[in-house]
Amino acid sequence: MSTHASLQRGPSNWIGGEWRAIPGDAVVSRNPSEPGKVVYSSAAPVSAVAEAVAAARKALGAWSAWPREKRFEVLRGFAEITKKRAGAMAELLCDEVGKVMWECKGEAGLLASKVDITLDSAPEGGLRRVSDFEFKLSASRTGRCVFKPHGVVAVLGPFNFPAHLPNGHIVPALAAGNTVVFKPSDKAPGVGQMLAEMLDEALRAAGAPAGVVNLVQGGAEVASALAGGEGVDAVAFTGSWGVGRRILQANLDRPGRIVALELGGSNPAVVMGDADLKLAATEIVRCAFNTTGQRCTCTRRAIIHRSVADRLIPAICKATSNLIIGHPRAGHPVFMGPLVSEASRRAMLQFQSRAAAGGAEVLVAGREVETPTGGWFVSPSVLKVERFNAAPAPEVGAGALHAVDPGCDEEVFGPLLRIAVVESLDEAIAQANATRYGLAASIFTADAAAGERFVREVRAGCINVNAGTAGASSKLPFGGLGLSGNHRPAGSFALDYCAYPVASMVETGNAITAAEGMRFEDSWLG
Repeated sequence: MSTHASLQRGPSNWIGGEWRAIPGDAVVSRNPSEPGKVVYSSAAPVSAVAEAVAAARKALGAWSAWPREKRFEVLRGFAEITKKRAGAMAELLCDEVGKVMWECKGEAGLLASKVDITLDSAPEGGLRRVSDFEFKLSASRTGRCVFKPHGVVAVLGPFNFPAHLPNGHIVPALAAGNTVVFKPSDKAPGVGQMLAEMLDEALRAAGAPAGVVNLVQGGAEVASALAGGEGVDAVAFTGSWGVGRRILQANLDRPGRIVALELGGSNPAVVMGDADLKLAATEIVRCAFNTTGQRCTCTRRAIIHRSVADRLIPAICKATSNLIIGHPRAGHPVFMGPLVSEASRRAMLQFQSRAAAGGAEVLVAGREVETPTGGWFVSPSVLKVERFNAAPAPEVGAGALHAVDPGCDEEVFGPLLRIAVVESLDEAIAQANATRYGLAASIFTADAAAGERFVREVRAGCINVNAGTAGASSKLPFGGLGLSGNHRPAGSFALDYCAYPVASMVETGNAITAAEGMRFEDSWLG
């Protein structure tokens, strides 16, 4: 078994409060910067799913019966543990998914802040929307609304933010009284285990029932068994539209099961003629290529007004070409590390070639970047296209390089930006909406009315004005529509899909009003 120094034990599942070693090589993560180094290696028994779900079900009654303040204290304890182990978490994130160290430290720090945001009782906080309330309906009758947990929540995590994003589902789920079965990405199993280790420490310290949170490692087979199997009441998934679609299909006959999908995006950034061009260029390049283009909110499409295109496009290309690519642990500043896998790098470069064959102008060519340690490094790509459209790229056989419409609606999960030029705000909005996705969008303009119109007319869940598409605030809702999600935003709104309202009317008097056409006599009671 391979054990990263940041972990407290060898590769394991965690079921019913018990850590179970899972030696094997069914799930293997390698350091994307140094692929010869194995970070985590384990087996992936599908049978563990049913055991984990049963353990979560067994713990549900006791955990949900705890006063919510008692549950909140567990989460506050968890937040303190994450602060103490933030450095170790950053080290593991860097080694397992290849993110540059400054990004890893930022993600590690988000774990504790998620607890604060979840438990925020301010008017803008999510806790207010799922807090019980009551009011008088009459002198003797009270109306009440209480919020109940759904039950067992399956959380399936992604690789790009393998600590922060599943934590964003787990913390609100626990706060609302649910129990959890967590399956990390098979590209980041070590990070998933470390998150579970910290939860275990917090739950044990509080004397919580065994099985409140459970960890199962595995790939697609384990994920399918969990998300489409019996015994869970909700599924929270972050990842691609393709997998999200399969989860929806698996649950078509379970309308009562909550499915919260946080999927990808083909996010546009519009630049109007009156924009601050330095701000626009900096934000577009930052948001297109941070996390090596592996964020669902990355800017994928830049839509630029013709009046500034001749100045802005060369500046974007120059800034792109000057990004520092290197080992995430380098002693000098590094903006981009490697992609998570060789397959990801190959897919990005193949799309660049197919788009060029279809007529795209390659302004900055993405290429494999060789380093002394090997690794799946790639330089960023910028393509110019005539127009964007909502038609997907046609599927082709493995390794095929057939030409593709360069303006097609394709989420390339890597550092690739496409640019189109438009003549007006009307055309810019139409081009921004030329997608089946709807996660993030931004506009750069000095005209407040144009910004307001953009927010009103563009179909996306996160719309920024004079700020880039990537870098959402956890104090706001985070989610999308179309192929980007199913109107179950996370962020500060995650509590909303972790509990459901129950309405009650409570009568304390004995006044009885018979309805018209109804008669009742006391003698009938004997």
